[in-house]
Amino acid sequence: MGVVEMTIGQFAIIYLLLLVVLFIMKKAQINQTKLLLLASFRMTVQLVLAGLVLTYILGNPHPLFTVAYILAMTTFATLRVLGKNKGINQKFKLAIGLSLACAGTLVVFFFVQIVVGMDFFNPQYTIPLSGMIFGNAMTGLTLALKTFRESLAAQRNRIESLLYVGVAPRKILLPFVNNALETALLPTMNSMLGMGIISLPGMMTGQILSGTLPMTAILYQIAIMIAITTVVCLSVFSALYFGYRTLYNERNQIIFE
Repeated sequence: MGVVEMTIGQFAIIYLLLLVVLFIMKKAQINQTKLLLLASFRMTVQLVLAGLVLTYILGNPHPLFTVAYILAMTTFATLRVLGKNKGINQKFKLAIGLSLACAGTLVVFFFVQIVVGMDFFNPQYTIPLSGMIFGNAMTGLTLALKTFRESLAAQRNRIESLLYVGVAPRKILLPFVNNALETALLPTMNSMLGMGIISLPGMMTGQILSGTLPMTAILYQIAIMIAITTVVCLSVFSALYFGYRTLYNERNQIIFE
């Protein structure tokens, strides 16, 4: 049995659930009504536009469309990460952008070309998988950078004391890099722990709804979760590993942002 298609009317009913959220927010005196409405509106518009673009691309497959979509995805993901972490120097920004682009593209290529055995430029596989992989890399990077910068700010006096007694900046900053990497990986690993018992993941659920055999959906879900964990680890580690080196000069002075 294939997927049951929803009419516009059936689809519109789901928005009634937002009234429940709005009611609870009002009772709890949470003044985020505008944010909820704006987020819902933007999500709807963005996903509808993405759907229209994907419908065209899948109906007219061409390698350039796949490459252009991945480039757009990478660009917006990088801008989103930088937008949440203002004040980073240009070299650090470059490390973040290159880390996200390279790690994401390499993992997507390995997944599609090697694991699935499809052409990397096949939009049916590459674009949706890229969305999951780049999206999680973006979230991991945002969390890692936030943790890294907040930790530096909180420990500024201690860091300056260590510099004063001659400790090398590399030895001071590396523990902060490691801590930020651990923080970025924890949500993904915790999610993996609960899968199959507490929750059925989105990709697996979508495939089952579309008529895919449960075991096939499970194999894809396990593979994508390993790919997501890898891309988060690679992108965060490389961004911070190369980025933290831009925070001190040849005189071993750390430049706080």
